Amino acid sequence: MDIAIRHITTATAATIPAESEELLLIQACIRTERWAQKQLYELHYGKLMAVCVRYASSKDEAVDILHEGFMKIFVNLPRYQPDTSLLAWMRRIMINSAIDYYRREQKHRTEDFDTSNYDTEDPEPDAVSTCSEQDILNAIQQLSPSYRTAFNLYAIEGFSHREIADALGIGESTARANLAKARLKLQQLLTKQYPNLTGYEG
Repeated sequence: MDIAIRHITTATAATIPAESEELLLIQACIRTERWAQKQLYELHYGKLMAVCVRYASSKDEAVDILHEGFMKIFVNLPRYQPDTSLLAWMRRIMINSAIDYYRREQKHRTEDFDTSNYDTEDPEPDAVSTCSEQDILNAIQQLSPSYRTAFNLYAIEGFSHREIADALGIGESTARANLAKARLKLQQLLTKQYPNLTGYEG
């Protein structure tokens, strides 16, 4: 009898939808159960760390953004809507954490946003579009914080120039100029590393 019960219990558990398991995990996190918070962190560490790395100039900085983002995730989990993607929701929080981190750090920097009248038209296919993702990531991390943030928000996250301006507290023309400068700098960095790349003339 016990064997039969155990068999039924195991079979039932195996058929629990992944969505239900996720919801149970979320509910446990809301109850601040440490095992659940640890599991949620470990499940999504890789994908969310990849977001943070794009906005950071070092691994330590990326870890700071990640930890700050997870703190916000745990605090705001009661507001999460179960009928939406959990990963997308957490990813958005990480992006906002990166923006917040940038804005705090910007207060301590002497670097100013570029407000010059600069050609902001989207360039023709260039070194940025012919390199691997890892090559581009390495180059992005060498950009100044203002250029790196503008490029990530526009080229990767899909923000409009107006949305970038609002997020960073700058003018839309400044956001456009920083994006154009970022793309040019990326071209220079990538073609310096790979001189045979086509589509760019130094």
